[in-house]
Amino acid sequence: MFNSCRRPLSALLLAIAVPTFAADKTKAKTVEDTPSAVEQSQPATENIDLAMYQRIREEGIEHSRIMQYASALTDDIGPRLTGSPNMAKANAWTRDQLTAMGCVNAHLEDWGDFGMGWQQLNTWVRMTSPDTAVFIAQATPWSPATNGPVSGDVVAVNIQSDKDFDQYKGKLAGKIVLLGEMREVPPVDQALFERYSDKELEEMASYQANDRAGRDMQARLRTYMQRYKLADQIADFLAEEKAAGVIRPSRDAKNGGGSGGTIFDDNGAALGRQPYLADHKVKVPVVVMAIESYGRVSRLLEAHVPVTIEMNVETKFTGDHEHGFDTVAEIPGTDPKLKDEVVMVGGHLDSWIAGTGATDNGAGSIVAMEVMRILKALDVHPRRTIRIALWSGEEEGLFGSRGYVKQHFGFASPLNTPDQAALPEFMRKTGPLDLKPEQKLISGYFNVDNGSGKVRGVYLQGNAAVAPIFAQWIAPLKDLGVTTLTMRNTGGTDHLSFDAVGIPGFQFIQDPLDYESRTHHSNQDVYERLQPGDLKQIATVEAIFVYNTAMREQMLPRKPLPHPELRDQQNAPLPNLFPGAVPPADEKK
Repeated sequence: MFNSCRRPLSALLLAIAVPTFAADKTKAKTVEDTPSAVEQSQPATENIDLAMYQRIREEGIEHSRIMQYASALTDDIGPRLTGSPNMAKANAWTRDQLTAMGCVNAHLEDWGDFGMGWQQLNTWVRMTSPDTAVFIAQATPWSPATNGPVSGDVVAVNIQSDKDFDQYKGKLAGKIVLLGEMREVPPVDQALFERYSDKELEEMASYQANDRAGRDMQARLRTYMQRYKLADQIADFLAEEKAAGVIRPSRDAKNGGGSGGTIFDDNGAALGRQPYLADHKVKVPVVVMAIESYGRVSRLLEAHVPVTIEMNVETKFTGDHEHGFDTVAEIPGTDPKLKDEVVMVGGHLDSWIAGTGATDNGAGSIVAMEVMRILKALDVHPRRTIRIALWSGEEEGLFGSRGYVKQHFGFASPLNTPDQAALPEFMRKTGPLDLKPEQKLISGYFNVDNGSGKVRGVYLQGNAAVAPIFAQWIAPLKDLGVTTLTMRNTGGTDHLSFDAVGIPGFQFIQDPLDYESRTHHSNQDVYERLQPGDLKQIATVEAIFVYNTAMREQMLPRKPLPHPELRDQQNAPLPNLFPGAVPPADEKK
């Protein structure tokens, strides 16, 4: 899952309690000037095929192939950094597996130039004095190689602002730089593995009418931008000073999970911003190290004990302009009236490198594949076409799904105003939407990208009209633990690309397990962290959602299209509400 967001960011409109909607009558509303402007009356009662529910449950739980997919993807292919040889293997493997299970038109879609191809071949770091020690460390993505082992005295460097550079000038040539302050490492006194309680699910479904989430996001954005600007300066400075190598401390995680030899190796550990772009290429070898190893060196330096470290970073670049690809395949629709309409299912196939990308997001990818396998095994003939898409480039900014959506459905150009141009493209405000004809033919997109915890419900992404529909769909699934609908948005993954162009895009609520505490972007993101029973349940539930969407008479109801220009108007100053107010002097004419 992409770096920016992990958990729900805000609550919107109202809370959804499952029993509320059993007899509600709801009509979908869409704006009049969009391709989907024709109103579709939604039935008060869904036509649910309980016999098919039972067949999907039996196939998904009793005859699952999901752990075989998991081992082939994570153990054999391994980590799948976008642009890497392993990512190309994963694209080809998923395409061939989807063909073998009977899907049609299995192919790879090029979404454009990504950047540098890169892979880690070998990394080791050891202390040679005052004692010998082998440390837990890996190269950060897109780090250059050391071209053989390098050894040097260690210098601690902590740069938090422009004024901090001067104290290190002329002091770093040939040194191993310990970059960043040592953090606290509290004892792990809470469970690293957890499931949602009934109370937590009830709170998740509750209404929250405040602007705290928005204010928190603005604060996080300001902090991010400060670090974003400084990152390139630090990378250039260390290269100019001819440092031999850089060691970064692994970050912390929920409940203190960033300890015990766990390392988190993503863009947060890398040196510089967008290191996958040739014009941002990092020129100094960089590793991220387990906090306990980092702490030992840091404490020795604080005690004025000289430390010497030897490190070897063996990496390989495969090109400056590798393209990114999505894997796409279909089960064709059979209803002459509806076969051109599509329901989509997917997850991101790319990962970071420290582990094997099992929970992030091998889990979502193999679940989507298992959904297609279940439906093919049952010889389902859907009314609408069912399409799977496995994305790449998600971790760097939803590039694969955004590229696909732009090519097929529509796009809102990012603003290049002075306040926005400094931001990465995926974080900028956008202008009006430019929609394509295919946009009106997508009923919905379903995504899994919160690890391997079982499904507990659905984030409705502010789509109030879909609530009574999904409430009826999950009623027969309560024994599987699916009970909760919430109007909250959840961010940070590929359903946002669809939501941004007015297509209903949904992410499932999943039990957290140890995703945020231990496996997310870490060296512990491996096959052993996958939960077979949970994955079977996820695939079963998602297959039912996809089947229901493909078979119902109406498309899923849509929210009104986003109108960025209207949002700007809403944020404009209000007309004078107080007749007795005196305008400031600079406003008087």
